[in-house]
Amino acid sequence: MNTASVPAAPSSRPGLLRIPHAVRSGGRAAGPEHAVDRLERRFGLVIGLVGTIACVMELPEIIVQHRSVPLVWTLVTVPVAFGMLPVLVVVSMVAGPRLIRQVAGAAALGYLTAMMLVQAHYSEIVEAPGPIWAHRLIAVGVLAAALAWRPLLAGAYLVAASAIPGTALYVMFDDITPLNVVENFVRQAGLCGLFLWCVMYARAAGARVDRESAIASERAAAIAGTAARERERARFAALIHDGVLSTLLDASRTGGASPILRAQAERTLDQLDATRVSDIDPDYLDADSAVGFLRAAVHDVNAGVAFTACRGGRAGYLRMPVEAAGTLAAALAEATRNSLRHAGVPDRPVRRTVTVTVGAGGLRVVMRDNGLGFDREAVAVDRLGLSVSILGRMRQLPGGAGFVESEPGEGTVVTLMWGSAGGGDDVGSGQ
Repeated sequence: MNTASVPAAPSSRPGLLRIPHAVRSGGRAAGPEHAVDRLERRFGLVIGLVGTIACVMELPEIIVQHRSVPLVWTLVTVPVAFGMLPVLVVVSMVAGPRLIRQVAGAAALGYLTAMMLVQAHYSEIVEAPGPIWAHRLIAVGVLAAALAWRPLLAGAYLVAASAIPGTALYVMFDDITPLNVVENFVRQAGLCGLFLWCVMYARAAGARVDRESAIASERAAAIAGTAARERERARFAALIHDGVLSTLLDASRTGGASPILRAQAERTLDQLDATRVSDIDPDYLDADSAVGFLRAAVHDVNAGVAFTACRGGRAGYLRMPVEAAGTLAAALAEATRNSLRHAGVPDRPVRRTVTVTVGAGGLRVVMRDNGLGFDREAVAVDRLGLSVSILGRMRQLPGGAGFVESEPGEGTVVTLMWGSAGGGDDVGSGQ
């Protein structure tokens, strides 16, 4: 794939430190979006659209059933029942999950209120042919309640809404028995309970995805921290062997002072002093450690992926938190696995390369393949590898950003970036 198709956002600046907040947070000022939030957004859009369409389709029936009802009462009842549903559609497209839940709760309460308002003119409405409109669309209110509230409260809403139709019939007509009320309740609650369960189960699944993603990131960070500590131990052990022991051994052999021995001892003491006072922290990786950790993450997935590291002039000043390295490595490993799973072409081998460009201010990782490619608009909603495991991880990483470019038949380019606050701007595009 032509590298010119990579978005300009990650490469239009010389460094990684000025990534716009809107880019890091997926274009929303509210911050990174979790899987459960994304599901709630889609549920809000669907529930709002379905309820609005149902309202339009029910308008002829409402007009017939309300022909004997005062017009003012009708103009109050219908907007109370359906007025928040178009608002839910708009909010689901532009706002955050908290506001979506609040609007969904208002929609659920509005529909329940409309069911109660209908009772004021029940005798006039029930004379019209067909079931009362407010009793046919209880599922819309239950869906909105399932989106807005916890299962216990949503279940209480379902019980209350399902009990109103049968109870109203029992109060208004002498020939309605308690058994008829129970049958009506079971029928309403059974259908609405299925919708309630679907929404609750999907939200729980989204929460599990977020939880497992966080656990995986923490595990990767712990592994990165262990690797960094082992590297420091090895470096210190090498210094003790090559510097201290060598100096002591030479001193015992010469039996006296010499300019060479003195210089060697001073050099060793300087190295030990630098180790003691340096700002090296086992919770941070230097450039070599970060590159090595990313290389290991890729080669653990497939050792045949070509890995190249490019260092800027000030790469030696890089200090990358192990948590950031773990998140970046996990996203890179998932990008590699996705390429291996989906980019294969039957009639030719697919070449995969990873290029890491390191500077004092951060690093950029580019994973390329010349494989099958794909249309991002056609990716199924339940394919979480791209949206959650790669881009979602990078959006949640402070200073991180991720970009995916692909076209059918043209391969795929995944760009992952991390920049530290206060670092330099010497990281090139790496393209």
